[in-house]
Amino acid sequence: MNCRHCRTPLHHVFVDLGSAPPSNSYLDPRAPDSAEAWYPLKAFVCENCRLVQLDEFKPHDEIFSSEYAYFSSYSPTWLEHARRYSHEMIRRLDLGPSSFVCEIASNDGYLLRNFSEAGIPCLGIEPTTNTAEAARAIGIETWTEFFGKALAGRIAKEQGRADLVIGNNVLAHVPDIGDFVEGVGVLLKPEGVATFEFPHLLKLVAGNQFDTVYHEHFSYLSLSTAGRIFESRGLRVFDVDTLETHGGSLRLHVCHATAPHRGTSRLDAVRNLETDSGMDGLPFYLGFQEAAERAKDDLLVFLIESKRNGREVAAYGAAAKGNTLLNYAGVRPDLLPYVVDASPHKQGRLLPGSRIPIVEESRLRETKPNFVLILPWNLRTEIARQLSYIGEWGGQFVTAIPSLQVFPTENAS
Repeated sequence: MNCRHCRTPLHHVFVDLGSAPPSNSYLDPRAPDSAEAWYPLKAFVCENCRLVQLDEFKPHDEIFSSEYAYFSSYSPTWLEHARRYSHEMIRRLDLGPSSFVCEIASNDGYLLRNFSEAGIPCLGIEPTTNTAEAARAIGIETWTEFFGKALAGRIAKEQGRADLVIGNNVLAHVPDIGDFVEGVGVLLKPEGVATFEFPHLLKLVAGNQFDTVYHEHFSYLSLSTAGRIFESRGLRVFDVDTLETHGGSLRLHVCHATAPHRGTSRLDAVRNLETDSGMDGLPFYLGFQEAAERAKDDLLVFLIESKRNGREVAAYGAAAKGNTLLNYAGVRPDLLPYVVDASPHKQGRLLPGSRIPIVEESRLRETKPNFVLILPWNLRTEIARQLSYIGEWGGQFVTAIPSLQVFPTENAS
């Protein structure tokens, strides 16, 4: 395997989580004995550009298929995040009816609806047909294709170049990251702005967020490495926001190399933070395995001891990161009988690999589990408040990342 950015041969393992099926490949319970394809879940770090990455074991067009089950609109926290971002960019770029906004990986239209409601022309690019149909149902024009240089040229020719290009949590999802970034340059107006959000690799390591590693995520990014990738395609990062989403993310503001946008002190601050943390050297990346194994072992001990003591553990959130954790730990329905999820697109199906049933929230009140394991730990506060009623029967919450923590409902935040 060679680095997908600089083509350097990869030798250094960042983390090895064994193997797993793709984390969003939920199963039909009517065919419980059907075979699943499991793929290696081993991430490498490039000794040259420091890009952490997985190989494309399963083609991305099979991962992001018509059966894709992640719909952004089912998280109130994420909807509010999108609303605040949209209003800020409308103000910052003075966007209006003569502007054009394009979002790559627009999902179900959860973000672009804010621009549409403000009377700003917009276009979504979303390769998964079921989420694209949901976006069209609320009036968001959406093209069901994968983004790259060729598609960018078509959009620019047919609809014009964009004042704002948005890529939230998509940069990590593309195997050919060079073609993707080059396409952004083709689509963006000479003085336009593109923004990209992604989990910050620095936070991933510091928070032991190994469950963020799964097959949809081909790349794991720092500001310095992302900056090199953009620069190689004639773009540059001129500003950065640090965000709390997904356990700690960055939002990069990108423009053409020749555009007049000036660099900010925030950019210098994050660059210095990465340098001071040792991200320029390989040792930073090579101690991650031990922390992942410790968290996995602690979760297994907790589940086994709970079962032996007759205390039931349920889970909340059929999230991709939760599937990485459960499959890495080898958890099955004998230790975790069900997982609750708010999305009707997941309810009634089985988690990939572990084959744990996904059910409606009403199951919690019916069974009154002693513990609820919150799998999307980045939404811990939101979920714990929503489920605070488990305190009525003495229930407690559990998170496994960065380390095992059991806490009562009154300590939800």
